[in-house]
Amino acid sequence: MFKKKDIFFKTLEEMADTLVVAVEYFASGVSDLSDVSAFAKRMKEMESQCDKYTHTIIKELNKTFITPIERDDILALTKSLDDVLDGIEACASRFEMYYIREKDEYITLFADIILRSAHQIKDAIYLLTQKKLLAIREHTIAINELENQADDVLRVSITTLFANVKDPIELIKRKEIYERLEQTTDYCEDVANTLESIIMRNS
Repeated sequence: MFKKKDIFFKTLEEMADTLVVAVEYFASGVSDLSDVSAFAKRMKEMESQCDKYTHTIIKELNKTFITPIERDDILALTKSLDDVLDGIEACASRFEMYYIREKDEYITLFADIILRSAHQIKDAIYLLTQKKLLAIREHTIAINELENQADDVLRVSITTLFANVKDPIELIKRKEIYERLEQTTDYCEDVANTLESIIMRNS
C-alpha cells in the first residue's frame, strides 16, 4: 500500500502546478494580444484556483496538530506562492484595463524570466515534498539569479521607454506593467527565501 500524501504537501504541489500552467499561459498570451479580455479572464480563473488552495491549507492548519514542517513555514510558503500568481494576474488585468494590444520585447523578456522561475519553484516544491531539502538549494540559487536578470531588464526597459516614447499616457501604462512584472520576480525570490529558511531549520 502506498502511503497517502500529506494534505499540506499535496496542496503545495497543486499550487506549484497551477503556477506553472498560469505562467505558461501568460507567456504565450503576451505574444498575441488580439483578445485581452479572454486572456485576463482566464488568468483570473487560475488565480482564483490558487486562492482555493490557500484556503485549504489555512483550514487544515487550523485543525491539524502535527504538521510535516513548521506551521509558520507552511503558511509563509503558501502566501509567497499565492503572491506570485496574484502578481501575474494583476499584470494580465492591466493589458485589458489599459487597452494594450501591441507586443513588446521587454514584456516578453519578463514573461520568459517568470516562466523559468515558475519551473524552478515547481521543482523545488516537489523536492520539499520528497524531503530532499539540500537539493532545493540549486533551484533557490537559480531563482535569485533570474530575479537579478529581471532587475537588469527593468533598468533597460525604463531607460528605453523614456528615450523613445513621447506619449505620456503610453509611457505611464508601459512603465507600470514593467514594474509589476519585475515585482512578480521579487515574489518568486520570496518563495526561494522561504525555502532557504525551511532548509536551514530542517536539515
